[in-house]
Amino acid sequence: MTRFARIWPFVAAMAAVVALSNVLVQHPFAHFGLGEVLTWGAFTYPVAFLVNDLTNRRFGPAAARRVVFAGFALAVVLSVWLASPRIAVASGSAFLAAQLLDAAVFDRLRGTAWWRAPLISTLAGSVLDTALFFTIAFAPPFAALDTAFGLADGTLAFPASLFGVAMPLWLSLAFGDFAVKVLVGLAMLVPYGALLSVLRPAPAAR
Repeated sequence: MTRFARIWPFVAAMAAVVALSNVLVQHPFAHFGLGEVLTWGAFTYPVAFLVNDLTNRRFGPAAARRVVFAGFALAVVLSVWLASPRIAVASGSAFLAAQLLDAAVFDRLRGTAWWRAPLISTLAGSVLDTALFFTIAFAPPFAALDTAFGLADGTLAFPASLFGVAMPLWLSLAFGDFAVKVLVGLAMLVPYGALLSVLRPAPAAR
């Protein structure tokens, strides 16, 4: 069996998760008054870290990196078609950096407690992904987010009562996005733990 034949399900899963997230990040989560601090993409993107970590556990860091690169290429093409070029560039850059960091951190911690490697690698990757994506896609002088949400440039939409200060919409969405990524990342420990006995490290995983 070729290397790609072994990992193609992980590649397909990675591409699907990222492409879907690129579309959903353009839509606010308009429930419970969170439309100004959260998008739907925050709920789906952390699954990419689960795919990465399961690949890493099963086939090792080299295979995880191949999944990242293949998923990156497919996701960018799909994102240009499904979203916008700016979203695709931002997502691709953030995805590549964050997932490679996730793979490196996971491999470094793979010999520790079962939950430590996926949790810490996901948190580290989420920080980098959020910072890069929202800065490239939505920070001034870009107006993509304001246009998508029907707001004027420079709108200070973050509830001042929460932190005592107002901030640009894109930055408030980044905070909300990261908070949900952390929560979903914690939830992803459940399927990861459940699959430990199924996706055991292959003989050549290192």
